Amino acid sequence: MRRRLVLLRHGQTSWNLQRRGQGHVDIPLDEVGIAQARAAAPWAAGFDPVAVWSSDLSRARVTAEYAAAELGLAVRVDARLREFNLGERAGLALPDYQAQHPEEYARFARGDFRDVPGAEQVPDVAKRMCDVLGDAGEALGEGDAALVVSHGSAIKAAVLAMLGLPVELKTLAGLPNCGAAVLEESEAAPAGWHLAGYGLQAPV
Repeated sequence: MRRRLVLLRHGQTSWNLQRRGQGHVDIPLDEVGIAQARAAAPWAAGFDPVAVWSSDLSRARVTAEYAAAELGLAVRVDARLREFNLGERAGLALPDYQAQHPEEYARFARGDFRDVPGAEQVPDVAKRMCDVLGDAGEALGEGDAALVVSHGSAIKAAVLAMLGLPVELKTLAGLPNCGAAVLEESEAAPAGWHLAGYGLQAPV
């Protein structure tokens, strides 16, 4: 009976459609995103989580609230589950970013944020995500699961770091909105966790 962490990306926002970097900007779910969150809620509840954690940004928190309602649980909100802070590039449409700052954008697109003015760096995001996932995992009993609602790039950083792999974001494909990654405790894994599923979604 192993502990599990189900990492769920939030539903769609208008900025997802517009391909704008959201970062810490608090963009709400759009109508499609709300429908996605509602559809994902009973599916996520099927993992039988005993706790629901969420980023404090509304696109994640509202997604989490739908699942929590299915389970009769409260949402534990934690700012450490936020997306990368994109600094001065937050809100910029990616085609415009590429046109205005081509060399910087090329590195950003490879998951290297070191040249992005004011951006949060990959090791820092990986650390805060691992810290909160460690807290979530330690609060679980044997065989229990926690649902953790966060953001696409932050989840990728978390998965790689929790597996003890180099945190190079391009290693993993992006999760779809309301897509999930599942980490399962494993004594055989060097870092204590293995990836039991990635890109999982509620059946259409």
